[in-house]
Amino acid sequence: MGDVRIIAGHAVYVCAQEGPSLADDHGLSGLIGDLYGAGAGIAAIPLARLGPDFLRLGTGVAGHVLQKLVNYRFQVAILGDVADAVEKSEPLRDFVRESNRGTTVWFLDDLPTLEARLAAREP
Repeated sequence: MGDVRIIAGHAVYVCAQEGPSLADDHGLSGLIGDLYGAGAGIAAIPLARLGPDFLRLGTGVAGHVLQKLVNYRFQVAILGDVADAVEKSEPLRDFVRESNRGTTVWFLDDLPTLEARLAAREP
């Protein structure tokens, strides 16, 4: 579960810090339903809700989760510290850097960082 917050003029569905994994099809489909039901265009997802394989690009978990959300036209903010994982994986470092340059998927430390990023662009 989660709640909708208006952050810098944007409806953001903020997923609860704890709960079932959002990395499997059941959890992901539930999240998409919640996003539509809430009228939110942005999903703020705690990294912990995506499971240990999310940052291991070879598993395909990140690709599956992000592609599904993007296909449904949602913007995604993954919230949490990815520094250790990025330091250990050049492909992940490149993926995070390129994602953060765009507008669809961001890897950010926390909600205040998301708020600052959203405030820098128009709603």
